[in-house]
Amino acid sequence: MSRAFVKETDGQDDVALPERPQSPHVNYITPAGFERLQAQVRELSALRNSLAEREDLGSRQQLKLVERDLGYYTERLRRAVVVQPEGQPGDRVHFGATVEVEDAEGQRTVFTIVGEDEADAATGRISWVSPLARALLNARVGQTVLWKRPIGDKELEIISIGKG
Repeated sequence: MSRAFVKETDGQDDVALPERPQSPHVNYITPAGFERLQAQVRELSALRNSLAEREDLGSRQQLKLVERDLGYYTERLRRAVVVQPEGQPGDRVHFGATVEVEDAEGQRTVFTIVGEDEADAATGRISWVSPLARALLNARVGQTVLWKRPIGDKELEIISIGKG
């Protein structure tokens, strides 16, 4: 039989994926974010188990991605420090707070300060390590803070502070 018809591995099955880098910051997270992270680990574990039972090449390749992500999120969960909102000061901007700000043009915006894994700028959920959150943290209602941005600094007045 000709060697042309014999399936040989091309070595791609054995290529190790690079690990997803972990943030150097403390993994502060809200209770809701912690629950979502736990759910994600459960979902990835179930997917890994399902893929491990299959023998096709596509499943084996997908399994490597799932295992890498599972390792990443398991470590994020292990490093998580859940911050309870009721233990935070009500008179200052803090982790987990929802903050309404107003800029010089009168434009009002609401942000919630959350963990890195929970951040979603499109919905106003900003990471506590972001430049905007760092400018807001510890400010009080009525205080003006300076948000240092690459496109130019912007002053924001704190209008209200609420629990996340």
